[in-house]
Amino acid sequence: MSRFVQDLSKAMSQDGASQFQEVIRQELELSVKKELEKILTTASSHEFEHTKKDLDGFRKLFHRFLQEKGPSVDWGKIQRPPEDSIQPYEKIKARGLPDNISSVLNKLVVVKLNGGLGTSMGCKGPKSLIGVRNENTFLDLTVQQIEHLNKTYNTDVPLVLMNSFNTDEDTKKILQKYNHCRVKIYTFNQSRYPRINKESLLPVAKDVSYSGENTEAWYPPGHGDIYASFYNSGLLDTFIGEGKEYIFVSNIDNLGATVDLYILNHLMNPPNGKRCEFVMEVTNKTRADVKGGTLTQYEGKLRLVEIAQVPKAHVDEFKSVSKFKIFNTNNLWISLGAVKRLQEQNAIDMEIIVNPKTLDGGLNVIQLETAVGAAIKSFENSLGINVPRSRFLPVKTTSDLLLVMSNLYSLNAGSLTMSEKREFPTVPLVKLGSSFTKVQDYLRRFESIPDMLELDHLTVSGDVTFGKNVSLKGTVIIIANHGDRIDIPPGAVLENKIVSGNLRILDH
Repeated sequence: MSRFVQDLSKAMSQDGASQFQEVIRQELELSVKKELEKILTTASSHEFEHTKKDLDGFRKLFHRFLQEKGPSVDWGKIQRPPEDSIQPYEKIKARGLPDNISSVLNKLVVVKLNGGLGTSMGCKGPKSLIGVRNENTFLDLTVQQIEHLNKTYNTDVPLVLMNSFNTDEDTKKILQKYNHCRVKIYTFNQSRYPRINKESLLPVAKDVSYSGENTEAWYPPGHGDIYASFYNSGLLDTFIGEGKEYIFVSNIDNLGATVDLYILNHLMNPPNGKRCEFVMEVTNKTRADVKGGTLTQYEGKLRLVEIAQVPKAHVDEFKSVSKFKIFNTNNLWISLGAVKRLQEQNAIDMEIIVNPKTLDGGLNVIQLETAVGAAIKSFENSLGINVPRSRFLPVKTTSDLLLVMSNLYSLNAGSLTMSEKREFPTVPLVKLGSSFTKVQDYLRRFESIPDMLELDHLTVSGDVTFGKNVSLKGTVIIIANHGDRIDIPPGAVLENKIVSGNLRILDH
């Protein structure tokens, strides 16, 4: 009789489902440990050290995954955050700036999350290399912003890119073009974890390579990995040694995430003398943001709650704009000293996000991830700042791209600002259909980007193209039926119009 069967029968004879589960769990951990050890033996001498770190990190995450059950929040304990724990941006701005703003800026490091590919927009390679405005890429705009700061205030704010194994090589090739810019650029890689089979929960990878049939066996484990990877890279200690005190972390595709001097001043010179270790920029929800993570009070601490953690019965309540009015922009200001302390104490606690995927061959796998903002509850004296919507301008789709390429925004030193000519400061709602999903298709369908200064809502579906100098105002809906094509003529002005499949233009 095998030891496994003996353990099983013993557990069952004690009539304890929990002991039974514990035995299964231990067996599974042992199996995974053996698989990971096998994978590690295939690493070359120069890969061995970082592969071992990655696999050790994965084992810790997998251990926690097996311990946790169901949604990770007890809905009854969720409360609205106390008034003073989320400050209005206006109050922070009203304090003004000190004369020594340069010395304050010299304490800052800008970190951009650069692990994502442009695949959802039909592009190969890193998303940060997609052109978004006047031929400038996300990365170009980021470098221009920081260079502008360094020149204006005579400072040395560095830029750090957290790459993934998917984006590292292509990003490094392009960095040479910034050699003459007044910005020091550093990179480090987030971990590379093995995807696990949904049924067996064992790693899909058989060796350490990630080419050929192993391409899909690995994944970057979400941006919560920043704390361990930044620490392991040595950059954290380097910056602390240089006297840096805070990192400003944001997604590279959020064009609104620029360095804000008022928030930085609030961190460095707090009005009550007590420094915040973690600041999360939040902004008011609109109907489009109901799925965004929200800040709550939970067991006496500020806590980020994501929709995946909410029990099914409470999802509608979570989405309620009246109960949870704000959501996380993922613009975060974090104390370097605190990251070092917590990382060394192994005290950064982030909920596990279980992300199911289907590989090209049809195999169902899961990947275990964490989110950077979830660590807020591990830091002391955390704070939310309710910022204007303009600080949240993510480009996830070509619909977003149309907005940032248009005359709704003007570009100055890498920063986009809403045009003063727009009467309402709100962003129009734009929904482009599947014919526009890929960037190259989208670009082909617009001879020039329409005038959108007076637009409220645009929906386009089907085979539609736009001539030069088109103007869109109010609500415009353009629907080409299957097999039909609609060409909006050059110079057309569409105001509150529905354009349907046979090119009739109706008043809306």
